[in-house]
Amino acid sequence: MKNYQIQEKFKQIGICCFLLLLLFSSCSVKKIVYFNDLPVDTLQILKQAATFQEPVIQSDDLINISIQTLDPSSSQVANQSMAVQAVGASSATNVGSQVISGFLVDKDGYVSMTLLGKIKLAGLSTYQAREAIALKASQYYKEPNVQVRFANFKITVLGEVTRPATYTVPNEKVTVLDALGLAGDLTIYGKRENVLLVRDIAGQKELVRLDLNNSDLFSSPYFYLRQNDVLYIEPGKAKAAANNSSRTQTLAMIGSFLSVLMVAFTRL
Repeated sequence: MKNYQIQEKFKQIGICCFLLLLLFSSCSVKKIVYFNDLPVDTLQILKQAATFQEPVIQSDDLINISIQTLDPSSSQVANQSMAVQAVGASSATNVGSQVISGFLVDKDGYVSMTLLGKIKLAGLSTYQAREAIALKASQYYKEPNVQVRFANFKITVLGEVTRPATYTVPNEKVTVLDALGLAGDLTIYGKRENVLLVRDIAGQKELVRLDLNNSDLFSSPYFYLRQNDVLYIEPGKAKAAANNSSRTQTLAMIGSFLSVLMVAFTRL
């Protein structure tokens, strides 16, 4: 009778442990799913999606400026640029030192172009810069076609991602999800509810916390990144536990011992 009661108690303990294991595993799965507040199998139309604001040119930016004219030789003279050595990663397989060509914006916000002279571009979007350069180029060339793009629009992703690095992207319309995609997504240990965004504004650092588990991110003013933004993904508690191998081994041994003990008592 006593052995039967002991067996029943251990069965109850085993059932409780199993239920707790299911509970914790379901909670863990919920934490690693992006935007888990959205209903399943339902079409969602976001009425208040984030508005994209064109980035503005700043000092120390590198700008690709292309001027096309009817005279090919004139175009070649106008498009002479400066090659600047930059450190970063333009792709996952190209990490290290790379040469980026472009017109460097000086500390006063000007670029210096052959024949056109100095033009102030700081504070302008690429569209506005194109209009300003075209206006000045029209004094020397007939109907010039001007194209302006960032040559060093870079973002940095650090922490618990597959490929932490600095990425130079050709597209100015880059979202938080785009950046995480470039970095190979978060690892299983990354805290999705507490992503840190570091942004440089007029020499000051702006720190913002983003929650990848919440669909409000799509309407956040920080959904679209700006040049030189940094995303940091903090490791969760599971990372610390995984790094503590001795503790993990000890817990595994205790679990194995309890399992053997339960089997032994159930067979008595």
